[in-house]
Amino acid sequence: MSRTPGPFALAPHAPVVPVVVVEDAADAVPLARALVAGGLPLIEITLRTPAALDAVRAVAAEVPEAVVGAGTVVSAAGVADAVRAGARFLVSPGCSGRLLGALRESGVPFLPGVSTASEVLALLEEGVTELKFFPAEAAGGVPYLRSLAGPLPQARFCPTGGVSAASAPAYLALPNVACVGGTWMLPPDALAARDWGRVEALAREAAGLRAPTAGVSDR
Repeated sequence: MSRTPGPFALAPHAPVVPVVVVEDAADAVPLARALVAGGLPLIEITLRTPAALDAVRAVAAEVPEAVVGAGTVVSAAGVADAVRAGARFLVSPGCSGRLLGALRESGVPFLPGVSTASEVLALLEEGVTELKFFPAEAAGGVPYLRSLAGPLPQARFCPTGGVSAASAPAYLALPNVACVGGTWMLPPDALAARDWGRVEALAREAAGLRAPTAGVSDR
């Protein structure tokens, strides 16, 4: 079994992973630079648009301070395409046996998605302990993850899906949450206007988020 560190080891200081949908690949580099300048170097570019792979490729080549990954990876072909483009980590919304095999063979850290205790158990049996909890709010949110912490303490999560600046601190307070994924630092109007200064400011606020009260494993 691979002992390559998981995604949470890539940027342990960043409490938030921006989940980016890029419509125009030309925007990828200035957008990534704004996020990095704001303190969010771990960037997930979702494979939801025709421009996504070109965006990953551009950020990997031109923004060395960023740790760029690919999200919405749902097939072995998507895994291969993302790695060829330069993705340094991979994120999936769910996981099948075939996809898990491809993720493992990719040679880069990966974060498979789960939304139930049974899915968590299945991946723990495979030695995978770093997981994406998706869709976080719809799947039970903070109370659900809190309930999993007791019986499944070895699992660590990045909740994504409906997480906001207001709800993120409650997630970050949980012992089984390493970081959260979100889009609130990327408002559509700012992206449409290419207002990278606003994105940087919102990223800086997100980077400063911490749990409201004080108190990664290998694949």
